[in-house]
Amino acid sequence: MKRYTGEKAQRSFTKSMTFRFLVVVSDAVITFAITHRYDITIGFVVFTNLASSILYYVHERIWAHISWGRK
Repeated sequence: MKRYTGEKAQRSFTKSMTFRFLVVVSDAVITFAITHRYDITIGFVVFTNLASSILYYVHERIWAHISWGRK
């Protein structure tokens, strides 16, 4: 039996993408400030944020099915 979680997958995806945008910008600024190299900055930001986006989406979908803390 599938329960209504109150949050659709599209909403979770949109939330994860807007959050990742903020993280990408901050990661890029910090990495470039440390390295002063565009190639390292781009490589680091792309790799870490792609992996983090996937993990965040999975985490968000799992929590959408947990009723703890909801009324």
